[in-house]
Amino acid sequence: MFTHNNMKLNRISSLKGIITVPGDKSISHRSIMFGSLAKGTTKVTGFLNGADCLSTASIFSHMGIEIDFTSPTSFYLKGKGLHGLCKPTSRLNVGNSGTTMRLVSGILSGQNFSSSLTGDTSIVKRPMQRIIDPLTQMNASIKSASGNGLAPLIIEPNNLNGIIYHSKVASAQVKSCIMLATLYADSASTIIEPNLSRNHSELMLMSLGANVSTINSTITIQANPNLEATVIDIPGDISSAAFFLVAGLIVPNSEILLKNVGINPTRDGIIKILQRMNGNIELTNIRVINEEPRADILVKSSKLTGTIVDGAIIPTLIDEIPVICVAAAVAEGQTIIKDAKELKVKESNRIDTMVAELTKMNVCISSTDDGMIIEGGNQLQGAYVESYDDHRVAMSLAIAALIAKGDTSINNSECITISYPGFFDDINLLSN
Repeated sequence: MFTHNNMKLNRISSLKGIITVPGDKSISHRSIMFGSLAKGTTKVTGFLNGADCLSTASIFSHMGIEIDFTSPTSFYLKGKGLHGLCKPTSRLNVGNSGTTMRLVSGILSGQNFSSSLTGDTSIVKRPMQRIIDPLTQMNASIKSASGNGLAPLIIEPNNLNGIIYHSKVASAQVKSCIMLATLYADSASTIIEPNLSRNHSELMLMSLGANVSTINSTITIQANPNLEATVIDIPGDISSAAFFLVAGLIVPNSEILLKNVGINPTRDGIIKILQRMNGNIELTNIRVINEEPRADILVKSSKLTGTIVDGAIIPTLIDEIPVICVAAAVAEGQTIIKDAKELKVKESNRIDTMVAELTKMNVCISSTDDGMIIEGGNQLQGAYVESYDDHRVAMSLAIAALIAKGDTSINNSECITISYPGFFDDINLLSN
C-alpha cells in the first residue's frame, strides 16, 4: 500500500472493526514537562510514542530528568521539582514540535541558567513572537537569535513577574507558556483569551497541586506552587481519531469502534460538527480519569450535509479542519470554514495546502482570508499529492484517497509518524 516515503492508496469498499488510536499528543507532551517539574516519580500510561513527543522526552533528558520506558507507551519519570533542572550542555532541539518549543520556553525563562532552543526547517519558520511578547512582559530575557521573531531562541536567567495578558489568539500553546513561566514568577498571572483554548495544562497542573482557576475564557494561575508527582493515564487523541471518524462516515458500508478517545469539551468540536453534518456518531462508555473525559466512539457510514464551521468552536477543532474538508468534499451542499487564520501558521499553511491538494483530487474548494469554501458532492479522483511534511495534511489526503477513483500517491508520507506511527496499519486492519 505504501513505500517508505511515498504512500500509495486506492478506493476501498468498506471499513469495519475496532481500533485504539494513539495517546493524546498534547497531554503526552505535558506529562513529561509537568512531571519533570513535580517532586517524586510520575507514572505515565498511554503515551504517544511519536516523533514530536519523543523530542520533548529528549529535551528533558538533556536537562537531567530520568525517564524509564517500560513499554513504548508507558514510563516512570523522576521529577526534580521546579528548580531541579540542569543546564543543558548544548542547544536544545525540538525537532518539528511547536508545542515543545513554545511551552518549554516558558519553563526555561524561569531557570537560573542560560539556554537556547532550535528545531527543524519547519519550526524555524513558525511564529515565536506570540510567546516572546508575553514572556518579555514578564521580564523574561528571551530573544530570537535572528531578530525576526523566529527560532532559534536564546533565553537568559531573569526574575519573572506575574502579568495580566490579553491574548490575541485562542492558543493553548501561548496560554500554557505563560502559565509555566508564572510557576517561577513573583505573583500570579491572568490570561484572557478571545475563546477558551484546550485546557489540558490547567487540568494537569491542578492534578499536580497548582492553584489554577478558570472563569469562561479567563485563566488565573498562582506562582511558586509545590507540585507533587501523580499517576497520569492518557486517553486516545481525538485529533488522531478524527481521521477514522471521517473515514467511517464517508466510506460505504463502514462501522468503526474507536476505543478510549479523549472527549475533553475544549477538543470535541469535531464530533459536534460531524453530527451537525448528519454523521452517525455514538459515544458510549463515557468516564473521567485524571480530570480528562473519554469515551468509546461508534461511527457508521452516513449521507453527510454541508455546514458552517466558525466562531467559538474553531479552537476546539483547529487541528481537525483538514479532515473536515474531506468530509465536506463529499457532503451534499456547501461547507464554509471561517475564523480559522490560525491554520496559516501550522506545520504548513493548511488553508493553501488543503486547497491545492484537494483541487488535484477534483474537489471544488477555494480559499478565503480566514478559511475555505467547499462545494460538496464531488466524485474524488486519485492524484499525485504533496504532504508538505505536514502529518495532518498527509492523513487527510489518505482518507480522501479511500473514496477516490484510481490510485493516489502521497509524497513524503513519513511525516505521519509525528502523531500516528501506526496509521497505515489501522487502515489495513479495518479494510481487511
